[in-house]
Amino acid sequence: MTRDILIIGGGVMGLAIAVELKLRGAKVTVLCRDFQAAASHAAAGMLAPDAEKITDTAMKSLCWRSRSLYPDWTAKLEELTGLNTGYWACGILAPVDQQSGSREAEAQGNKEDSPAYWLDQTAIHQYQPGLGAEVVGGWWYPEDAQVDNRALVRVLWSAAESLGVELKDGITVEALLQRQGQVVGVQTNTGVIRAEHYVLATGAWANDLLPLPVQPRKGQMLSVRVPESVTELPLKRVLFGDNIYIVPRRNRSIIIGATSEDVGFTPHNTPAGIQTLLQGAIRLYPQLQHYPIEQFWWGYRPATPDELPILGASHCSNLTLATGHYRNGILLAPITAALIADFIWEQKSDPLLSHFHYSRCQQQPSTSPMFTHSANFSNGHSQLTPVLTSHSPLPIPDSPLTIAGKSFHSRLMTGTGKYRSIDEMQQSVEASGCQIVTVAVRRVQTKAPGHESLAEALDWSKIWMLPNTAGCQTAEEAIRVARLGREMAKLLGQEDNNFVKLEVIPDQKYLLPDPIGTLQAAEQLVKEGFAVLPYINADPMLAKRLEEVGCATVMPLAAPIGSGQGLKTLANIQIIIENANVPVVVDAGIGAPSEASQAMELGADALLINSAIALAQNPAAMAAAMNLATVAGRLAYLAGRMPIKSYASASSPLTGTISS
Repeated sequence: MTRDILIIGGGVMGLAIAVELKLRGAKVTVLCRDFQAAASHAAAGMLAPDAEKITDTAMKSLCWRSRSLYPDWTAKLEELTGLNTGYWACGILAPVDQQSGSREAEAQGNKEDSPAYWLDQTAIHQYQPGLGAEVVGGWWYPEDAQVDNRALVRVLWSAAESLGVELKDGITVEALLQRQGQVVGVQTNTGVIRAEHYVLATGAWANDLLPLPVQPRKGQMLSVRVPESVTELPLKRVLFGDNIYIVPRRNRSIIIGATSEDVGFTPHNTPAGIQTLLQGAIRLYPQLQHYPIEQFWWGYRPATPDELPILGASHCSNLTLATGHYRNGILLAPITAALIADFIWEQKSDPLLSHFHYSRCQQQPSTSPMFTHSANFSNGHSQLTPVLTSHSPLPIPDSPLTIAGKSFHSRLMTGTGKYRSIDEMQQSVEASGCQIVTVAVRRVQTKAPGHESLAEALDWSKIWMLPNTAGCQTAEEAIRVARLGREMAKLLGQEDNNFVKLEVIPDQKYLLPDPIGTLQAAEQLVKEGFAVLPYINADPMLAKRLEEVGCATVMPLAAPIGSGQGLKTLANIQIIIENANVPVVVDAGIGAPSEASQAMELGADALLINSAIALAQNPAAMAAAMNLATVAGRLAYLAGRMPIKSYASASSPLTGTISS
């Protein structure tokens, strides 16, 4: 049973899961970037699966189950803390105007699955005085409710604290450290934090750590206040209109929301957004125009392409997902907490979870596909067409290569140096199937031969640039060039690229990296937010030290760079692989595909190969060969080789043989 659980995200979802797991006996830690800025504070707290007319069967079931948990769940939290969550079974009224009134009544009909009552014009105005003159009827949803979302989040924090959950505010998680289908730690602004099991509950920011299809959908909101001169609250139920909702609170605030804007993480309220809300709200309930404005704010809903959450298992066996709740995060908190706690603590997967598995959002299979190449190497030129046989995944499940939270399907990295021409380099990169290409920042900056048009030669929307500090002889030089590399990546459209291949090489004859300078530079660059991929001698102690300071990988050399000598440091690389909790990338010295395959068979996570490809008689053909060797070596490692024996063992058994 997993006992040590780390939850990434301190909003309503992360806290609800933390409380539930703690009540079941788990040791729980919650990492929160900024509790006061959590998106849960920006909601309205509607519990409205009926009013929102959710049509997806599984989603409707999930929402109904969660709504039914709310009375007991909030009572339990209030008992634990002595604080009020603001839960109010007030029902929701959905008025409709003259244009859509008759159509609404006809379309809705008599609901059999949930009680909903149609109120005609006379009835709705009697039931809720003060509605706009355009309202000709509406639906009453008696089982829908509301909760004060800000109060709820405070109560959850207090409950978690009182139960002994370790709450760490001000912690920014920068990357998930993964190895062989496991999360082995999280890189944060304060160092690496480890646990047995991890839960990703970061809402709209989930895509910062994993390539999940979760994007922010901005919503602007405001509140007005009922004046003290109005003795009785004019609204005692939520009004759910066309692109507008009005949520009264018992403390005399009235929440008005919300816009839906696909503008990324663009902050601030806008005059247009607030004007749209006020116009819609006043049209629905005209009295609001006389109430003083109390507050404006905005938040980011975590939206998925199908607007359904991502729940349950991930590509890592010890990482559980709880994100993408879009506009129903507050509503789904209790059921998400219960299902995720069952999944982790009881190893019990509710049938509903299968409808919200992350794989539904993937167009390609989650396992690594096989690559084949058709090639024509006549006249010394190559024409390689990569063919992705997506219907033929590897026979053994494999997680993608993940570095600093970014995932790649190819485990072969290539370079851009030493090619005889830009054309050969372009053909080779394409033939290799690689997704990461390393670029010497200094050579691009100085327009060294072969690097003049590098920025335009490759499609950087498809290839991740790995700037490297080649040519730097001191830690100070490498730090300076790394900063230039980050800016270079931004100029090519990779705004979020913080990768750097760190090389500190004062030795000009053998080009062996300086271990002290590399460590010094790595420590500083990690502090500055870089994902550092250090090129090192195959020194297991140095590799572990670099991992401890927060490097995203370690990259031991197999032999002196550019020598093509093969795996000369095999024993040390094996030790590094066995002890590393970050990806191990074998870099430098590989000269032939057989050596590439051997390195992958050891358990290396990836290879970086430049000279062996660029200096081959036919670079594109060699790039294709290295790609196939990398895939073959990885598959062999996953398959597990047979044991080596000191004696023979017949392939065919002797039983049943014909004897004379």
